[in-house]
Amino acid sequence: MRIIDLRGKELTRAEMLDAMPRAEMGTDEASEIVQPILDNVRENGAAALREYAEKFDHIVPKSFRVPTDVMDAAVASLDPEVRAAIEESVRRARAVAKSQVPEDFHTDLAEGARVSERWIPIQRVGLYVPGGKAVYPSSVIMNVVPAQAAGVESLAIATPPSRDNAQGWPNKTILATCAILGVDEVYAVGGAQAIAMFAYGAADLDNPVSPVLCEPVDKITGPGNIFVATAKRLVSGIVGIDAVAGPTEIAIIADKTSNPAYVAADLIGQAEHDELAGSVLITDDEQSAEAVQAELNKRVPRTEHSERVATSLSGKQSAIILTDGIEQSIDAANAYAAEHLEVQTADPDAVIAKIRNAGAIFRGNYSPVPLGDYMSGSNHVLPTSGTARFAAGLGVHTFMKPVEVIEYDEQGLKELAARVNAFAVSEDLPAHGESVLTRFIDDPYNKETITEQEEEAGLR
Repeated sequence: MRIIDLRGKELTRAEMLDAMPRAEMGTDEASEIVQPILDNVRENGAAALREYAEKFDHIVPKSFRVPTDVMDAAVASLDPEVRAAIEESVRRARAVAKSQVPEDFHTDLAEGARVSERWIPIQRVGLYVPGGKAVYPSSVIMNVVPAQAAGVESLAIATPPSRDNAQGWPNKTILATCAILGVDEVYAVGGAQAIAMFAYGAADLDNPVSPVLCEPVDKITGPGNIFVATAKRLVSGIVGIDAVAGPTEIAIIADKTSNPAYVAADLIGQAEHDELAGSVLITDDEQSAEAVQAELNKRVPRTEHSERVATSLSGKQSAIILTDGIEQSIDAANAYAAEHLEVQTADPDAVIAKIRNAGAIFRGNYSPVPLGDYMSGSNHVLPTSGTARFAAGLGVHTFMKPVEVIEYDEQGLKELAARVNAFAVSEDLPAHGESVLTRFIDDPYNKETITEQEEEAGLR
């Protein structure tokens, strides 16, 4: 891993941000590929989906909508140990999600003057579950559980078809997880075309019995590759999205007390995801950094995906950052704003108290990132590429909208009518004031007598 040495440097905020290792997203180039896909699916629906299934997945599923009996069969064939792990993950995720549900509230500002806030579930959501280098039933759980806790009434899942299945159904473990969670609207559609299907809906004109394959959704969530991320960015505004996710990443704040074997294993675990995955060690102890590098040299060749891991760890997005002390380590971590931040230091609570930017924080030696990936009860869909400086991870709040309800009676409005009018006139929006005054005076358009009318009506 390359070294970024911050020791002896007093960096400005801009310089610190610029010093952080980052992967290059390349969404501008991907846009040229993705936009025609979106347009084609919008115009031609299921016919376009068939075209892209053959082109990109090299298999056209028997039907894009996965039959429920196929999903039930996937559950029946699931390894009992894997099913137990999935069910435990669901149980823990549901317990946390239940606690996240926000409560409605109201504020009484005066007699007859109340403002309330209601939390309303998004009506229909499309959840994307990637394929690619690994199988992600965990992503099904992380997206579905908070949406269900929020009260979303219509959930659809899209995930790529499997080339290993003669009929093109998606991975069995993913289908089984959908069934365990009670989601029966599942589509064997992957990539940017799945995002287009969710955003615009998709007709199937070749099916006279059911000419609508998929209805459009209100929001799309879930991770994916560069083409999925670009598609989400391009349809944002037509539908809501959770985020435009970049490559996954980990940062570990360590000191001389940290265990080099633990740190190295956790860096390798994140690097396993993708060649562009970022693995960053931040430490104020050069000997610890050397010990971690020695552990990496021993461990990387022995892990199954060693080539992928080695590429990730040697990339520009990965580095060992050397600092003058724990305060500079914290500054570097806040600038990096990691998707996953592990704190393996002598006093993790003191460090965590000063962390402002992280997708999720993993405290101590026995809270590694893979725990959060699968079974901690937390959500693993988190902000990447430094966006944790202003964004949060997926949760129940992702699937709800706060809506204010304004409730004033006659007396409540009367007390403010003249002031509202004065404010409106100051903004050169007199009709705003006239709208309010109409309820209390005869002629709000007669500006010569407006003050007199307000006084007679008891507005002053």
